[in-house]
Amino acid sequence: MAILRGRIRDPEGRMSLREHFTEFRNRLTVALVAALLCSVVGWIYYDLIIDFISDPVTELRNSNGDPLVPLNFATTLTAPFSLQLKISIFVGILLSCPVWLWQVWAFLLPGLTKREKRLAIFFGVASVPLFFAGALLAAWSLPRTVAILLSFAPEDSQNLQDAIVYLNFVLYFVLAFGLAFLMPVFMVGLNSIGLFPVAAMRSGWRIALIVILVFSAFATPDPSAWTMFILATPMMLLYVGAVGVSTLNERRRRKKDPDWLAAADDEASEL
Repeated sequence: MAILRGRIRDPEGRMSLREHFTEFRNRLTVALVAALLCSVVGWIYYDLIIDFISDPVTELRNSNGDPLVPLNFATTLTAPFSLQLKISIFVGILLSCPVWLWQVWAFLLPGLTKREKRLAIFFGVASVPLFFAGALLAAWSLPRTVAILLSFAPEDSQNLQDAIVYLNFVLYFVLAFGLAFLMPVFMVGLNSIGLFPVAAMRSGWRIALIVILVFSAFATPDPSAWTMFILATPMMLLYVGAVGVSTLNERRRRKKDPDWLAAADDEASEL
């Protein structure tokens, strides 16, 4: 048996239940430490972050002759501290995304086959830039979304914006866009394991369009449908891109594995 990191390892790579829990604890610790260190960055640059988040409300107030008020903390005495802590943690989780995603895949990889490992690595690598792309799109469309929602306030009234509630809305908004952009990764992954063939993707594009529009409507609470289409349009383009990648994958698999290999044991193959 080989000795690795001070432990006796099974030559076949098998681990006991205790070793699995130890491995899980170590990787969880690394992920939490990375998130904590990145949260310090969010705490240090809190003023810049909160200015960016509150800019849509502030600019709307200034441009409309002060019919609104900026974010307020009138709910509780600890609201300002809670807001800064929440933003710092969110920034920490966001910035440490590559670290904790890798820890998840590194924990799962030893139990996967060689083909499944390639698929898992692709999933992990592709997820990070797609999630950040969705988050950036959310940040770009946020000012117009806020302006439209606040425009429903009656004239000569003040729409008091609770800071915690407003922050929850922004975080949910960014998270919805980020997760929506992960759709093609799941599509290609399901296609790679044979659960979502290209034929089903192509024949079900109308259903996919309806599902995307419904998801966008719920994920973007904007009565004007502006942000719904802002989210739905790139999602549909990503759907088309996923169909293209899955088509190339199926062609590659057919060249590697001829159709006659798929014949059942009790059936005669075309060969």
